Amino acid sequence: MTLDPNPRFVFALLVLMALPSIAGCRREAPDEVDIETAVAVKTAPATVGTIRGVVHATAIVAPSPGAELVVVAPDAARIAEVPRAPGDRVRRGDLLVRFEIPSSQADAQRQQAEVARAQATLDNARRAQVRARELFDRGVAARKEVEDADRAIADAEAALAQGRASLTAAQAVASRSIVRAPFDGIVASRQHNPGDLVEPTASDTVLRLIDPLRLEVVAEVSLPDVPRLEIGATARLTSTPVGAPEVALKVISRPAAVEPGMATVPVRLAFVAPAAFPSGMAVEVDIDAEQHSNVVLVPAAAIVREGEETAVFVAVDGKARRRPVKIGVATAEHVEIVSGVRAGEPVIVDGQAGLPDDAAITASEAK
Repeated sequence: MTLDPNPRFVFALLVLMALPSIAGCRREAPDEVDIETAVAVKTAPATVGTIRGVVHATAIVAPSPGAELVVVAPDAARIAEVPRAPGDRVRRGDLLVRFEIPSSQADAQRQQAEVARAQATLDNARRAQVRARELFDRGVAARKEVEDADRAIADAEAALAQGRASLTAAQAVASRSIVRAPFDGIVASRQHNPGDLVEPTASDTVLRLIDPLRLEVVAEVSLPDVPRLEIGATARLTSTPVGAPEVALKVISRPAAVEPGMATVPVRLAFVAPAAFPSGMAVEVDIDAEQHSNVVLVPAAAIVREGEETAVFVAVDGKARRRPVKIGVATAEHVEIVSGVRAGEPVIVDGQAGLPDDAAITASEAK
């Protein structure tokens, strides 16, 4: 009798026979290998050299002292004549403004009349003195009459002197009704026309005259930078068009005192050579400050700032080693290293952004 095997039994038997083979084919997973990729960077050696600090400031072109005239009415007045327009050139002595000031003209006339009255009084006193002395010499008049005549002359002379002084003052005020140019220059602005009524206040200017050949630059320098500047220090404009020749300046004054609460102070600079800049033009200046010699310098691109800390990365044996540094004078090109890096050490100037300390690198020298 032939047996018909159960299919399920046959399948199970085949699985059990195949298990050793499956177990023999198993391979253990290899250990994970941490492969670090080297970062390509560029380096430059720290050098020893000289560096000069620079103070950058905003500034404005302005007339030098004595090179500007702002015309204001000496009293409430009407403008009778103002022949010059903005941009007109004038010569010294040319008429700028003529005011009509009724009060000053009337006062001058009144003082003129007082002087004439005082002069007549003095003339009469002198004639009376002559008569009194003649009568006294003939024994007709008493000595007291002579003394009274002498006293009258003294009083009349005093009154005449006072009248003349008052007349001079009134004439001086009246003369201010005519304003002439004290120097050759250009009319920078004009605020009124003939017939306008004006007040004697600084806010009601009539005309402004400047000498374009006597201009300077007034820079607003931050308070901590002021001690770094010296009289005679060189400077230059940095806001000139690209390709234009450098405009040289020099420091001619700095404030001797500072008002409390001020963040900046004005520093005056003179043009080394005459320059054709309009008064009131806003400019930027770089002023040379302190100079340090025989110091360690690195390119400014090597400096890494993280919060209040300053550092550089130095290439050492294929690694980027982070070095905290203390810096001194800094310019757009170089930075003085007070401590943290020695001369000759290669500092990373490109590729260090986001680089961790002790990272693997491949370094090439920056050109």
